[in-house]
Amino acid sequence: MTRVYPNATSFKEVDQPKQPLAIDHGGNLDGGPVVLTVWKKSLLFNCDGFTVFDAEGDLVFRVDNYMSGAKGEIVLMDASGKSLLTIRRKRLSIADNWLVFEGEEAANPRFSVRKQVNFLNSRSLAQVSCLSCCDSGSPSSPSSSSSPKKKLVYEIEGSYKQRCCVVYDDKRRGVAEIKRKEAVGGLVFGLDVFRLIVHEPGSRIESAVAMALVIVLEQMFGSSSYSPRALH
Repeated sequence: MTRVYPNATSFKEVDQPKQPLAIDHGGNLDGGPVVLTVWKKSLLFNCDGFTVFDAEGDLVFRVDNYMSGAKGEIVLMDASGKSLLTIRRKRLSIADNWLVFEGEEAANPRFSVRKQVNFLNSRSLAQVSCLSCCDSGSPSSPSSSSSPKKKLVYEIEGSYKQRCCVVYDDKRRGVAEIKRKEAVGGLVFGLDVFRLIVHEPGSRIESAVAMALVIVLEQMFGSSSYSPRALH
């Protein structure tokens, strides 16, 4: 089978990333966009999830969910297995609503992601609110404010089913994109392999947060969704 990236032959090769900051800079010294390849497949046996590579072919993110386990909680890890963010389905919520927590914390979520049901704006997939932002804070990092406020920080538009989405910030600037991966040498990739492009990582959106939004979209609109698959 053709490998998505040849550097991912084993976890031993990537347990200690050469440049931990490469997740947000992708090796671009000029701070340009980070282009990640997302593979909707776990590298562990009897698991589903995601495997994410940077432009050099090195593993940067992992999601390994045991197929028999609960899908209401998903952990995004770095290459070494450290928990970065935990995504949990909000209980007793009428709408499809997910919460994003720092690490494996169970309290004080950073973000709330709510599925949009708006027939007047059919391209809107979800809205992301920061639950740990102060008035002058940035959604790219948790706020230390003792009185956090809920603030709409991102909106996701497009078609996840077609792997064609844009994440906009509160000023309608595109901060991240999901795109189909281009064919290479006659090899055409299916929907399970796609690009995640993060613009100005670390300032407008973290690469890890952008990947967390991909995970939520998969739960809302993909094959892992709780409800019947939407038309988006």
